[in-house]
Amino acid sequence: MIQRIFDNFLFVLKKSIQFDGRADRSEYWWFFAAAAAISAVFYVVDAAIGIPFFGTVFLLAMLIPSLSVTIRRLHDSDRSGWWLLICLVPILGVFAVLAMMVVPGSVQANRFGQQSKSPVSGMVSNLSQSTASQ
Repeated sequence: MIQRIFDNFLFVLKKSIQFDGRADRSEYWWFFAAAAAISAVFYVVDAAIGIPFFGTVFLLAMLIPSLSVTIRRLHDSDRSGWWLLICLVPILGVFAVLAMMVVPGSVQANRFGQQSKSPVSGMVSNLSQSTASQ
């Protein structure tokens, strides 16, 4: 499972300058989970050495890939990437974008293309099926 999460992380990084197409919920959320785990490790290292260097560099390095996967996630629900600008509305804008990230994308092809398949697509449903059969 951990291998698939980091495969997804690398998958998103390889597509980091691709702002067209779609990203499903699992691709989006597992990318941010892996980024948070890596970031936590870097912040522990930074605390140990007393200089906020590695975490800051990682945060800056993830800026474009995060923006790219977020825009592709908006595309999955048939919304333009310009909807991300709603984050500029204090407090409510962030919650609005968060709500858009949680809703399922369209199953059929939309104006942004076919439904995407990431290395972790269907992983949660596969996990729940395997635990139910035990």
